[in-house]
Amino acid sequence: MKVAVIGCTHAGTAAIVNTAKLYPEAEITVYERNDNISFLSCGIALYVGGMVKDPQGLFYSSPEQLAELGVNTKMLHEVVSVDTDRSVLVARNLQTGEEFEDSYDKLIVTTGSWPIVPKFEGSELNNIVLSKNWNHSNTIIEKAEKSRNIVVVGAGYIGVELVEAFQLNGKKVTLIDAEERILSKYLDPEFTDAIEKNLEEHDIKLALGEKVTRFEGENGNVTKVVTSKGEYDADLVIMCIGFRPNTGLLKGQVDMLDNGAIIVDEFMQTSKKNVYAAGDSCAVFYNPTKKHAYIPLATNAVRMGTLVARNLVEPTVSYMGTQGTSGIKIYEDNIAGTGLTEVAAKEAGIDAEAVIINENYRPEFMPTHEPVKLKVVFEKETRRILGAQLMSKADLTQSINTISVCVQNNMKMEQLAFIDFFFQPHYNKPWNFLNTAGLQALPPVPSKEPAHV
Repeated sequence: MKVAVIGCTHAGTAAIVNTAKLYPEAEITVYERNDNISFLSCGIALYVGGMVKDPQGLFYSSPEQLAELGVNTKMLHEVVSVDTDRSVLVARNLQTGEEFEDSYDKLIVTTGSWPIVPKFEGSELNNIVLSKNWNHSNTIIEKAEKSRNIVVVGAGYIGVELVEAFQLNGKKVTLIDAEERILSKYLDPEFTDAIEKNLEEHDIKLALGEKVTRFEGENGNVTKVVTSKGEYDADLVIMCIGFRPNTGLLKGQVDMLDNGAIIVDEFMQTSKKNVYAAGDSCAVFYNPTKKHAYIPLATNAVRMGTLVARNLVEPTVSYMGTQGTSGIKIYEDNIAGTGLTEVAAKEAGIDAEAVIINENYRPEFMPTHEPVKLKVVFEKETRRILGAQLMSKADLTQSINTISVCVQNNMKMEQLAFIDFFFQPHYNKPWNFLNTAGLQALPPVPSKEPAHV
């Protein structure tokens, strides 16, 4: 079996390693256009902030390790075209310019995503950079050392983590986003309001509800970011607006969402036989809405890549879908979320309700008993749990994984109320705060007393 893999980060590495172990006789060739593989891009902010002392820890595989598994890894090779009807691809050696054709029996597409980069006036100025790969992270660190005013455009996870890292390193930081709230895809206002206040208390300037219109500069270097509402001095600009799937190679050959994300079935196969896909290049089945959605997360990628290998010869293990579960630490706050926010549920046309719990996570007689804020969103008619968000100074984020399982299994609020959780004063109360959320959402019992017989 001749297997070709395009791209080697989270999903690609998982697919390659598992394919090599499951099918030792397979001839596996990997095409990677970068000079490195398996970079953990979610660690960029930690690297920039100086928390990661050994950057090699941000790589979880290498061409040498893959070679030990019998994999032929072609670094600095870009696949320029794919013909899925003929089962051939054309690749270019980026060092020599040579192009050549290769055939395959099975094709695994793990081409990932690429940052969205709008063409603003002044975009060609120096010191306007992206935050996606290993080379980007080194560029950011190098340029940040010489910068005083740093502007980050995009208030998603990467943008928020970067502004914290820059502020901790003594920089003057501005965070710009066209949305009215930071992290608006992941959290409802009850949480984002508190996080925004925290960032501002750390002297981070928030420019929300503002669209970048242009960049200004002197001597070829950026000096200012101009928005629809203001101007901000900048020696360095990091663009973190979002990502789009990198799937041009298969355009018109397989089914995709409108944004180009490849649609795969439960066994990771595309609409074309013998062509599989995984990771940020794909749409995922999103359990809260029961529809395909684009949710580029490393966790989705490694699961999907592993499933590609398991299902490469015949359908074996099906994908259970995702809740888009994620977490972030901002200063002392531990934050996590899964599934739909209340805002997102209503935007999706779902009649949703929510309960909010504000209580100490363990008994007050304990030396410390930090408060926890928990919000659980559920469908009004069916009472099916749709998602949840949590924030606390104590690290209680694993509780969101529990809610993720609840969403996965279509559980209702009544079930959440009475799930069997252990009690021990070091860790929680007799009613775990997850139980408390379910109890608060219990429907009223009938008020009419039964007639006497």
